[in-house]
Amino acid sequence: MLLPADQAGQGRTVVLLHARPTDRTMWSAHLPLLAEAGVRAIALDLPGQGEAIMQDQPKVVPWTDVLDTLDHLGIDRFVLAGNSLGALVSLQVAVTARDRVDGLVLVGYRPHDQEPSERLQTAWDRERTALEADDIDAAVQAGLEAWTFEHASDEVKAHAARMLRNQLQARIAHGEPHQAEDPLSQDPHALRSLRLPALVAVGEHDMPDFFRGGEDLAHNLASGDLVVIPGAGHLAPLEQPAAFCALLLDFLDRVPTRAVRRTSGA
Repeated sequence: MLLPADQAGQGRTVVLLHARPTDRTMWSAHLPLLAEAGVRAIALDLPGQGEAIMQDQPKVVPWTDVLDTLDHLGIDRFVLAGNSLGALVSLQVAVTARDRVDGLVLVGYRPHDQEPSERLQTAWDRERTALEADDIDAAVQAGLEAWTFEHASDEVKAHAARMLRNQLQARIAHGEPHQAEDPLSQDPHALRSLRLPALVAVGEHDMPDFFRGGEDLAHNLASGDLVVIPGAGHLAPLEQPAAFCALLLDFLDRVPTRAVRRTSGA
């Protein structure tokens, strides 16, 4: 499946992968900032999210869809930057096609088999209860309180609410897509063997689950200390786009560029 994409700029390619309760528009503020810095930035909708509607497909394979889309765009080498679900898919892409990935910037990561904290479980329960009562407004509010910092700007909260509502409506209309077997689960040493430059971060006000998940991931990737993004919750790139872009651009300055074999559209 070819994924919907927004892109801007010329130069080294960075692929931006969004969090689960959002879509590719969470990167709208980042595209011009990165383009101005000499980066080709590409934001994708992941399967079943945003405009990447899944119909009559028993399983989704997001890592394959990302790679197929980048092939279609003529992109061989790239850096992956992902938030939450986007961080997970970035890792799945990296272990599937590590020879194409120059580096990883991962924010708000938690492995699926990690026991949820009381705070995270409560967030899930509030959303489920609201949806069972056909109260999408309450479900959106539960998501806002769970995934954004309480002092985020009104603009950020309004944007997050739009994405949350769209995602919930799509789930109600089309159901939750079933994921293919996770390539990370097929090899318990997959992350330790990646040996890619990486930066792992978390929002200052995110749940403890993502601090723990981020610290473990940073250890497995040997990427150094977990970076904390001030004034942000789980959707840290959305809440603090300038700070996130500064982190990303600093990372790119420190990561060598390898040869690019294809530059034209497929």
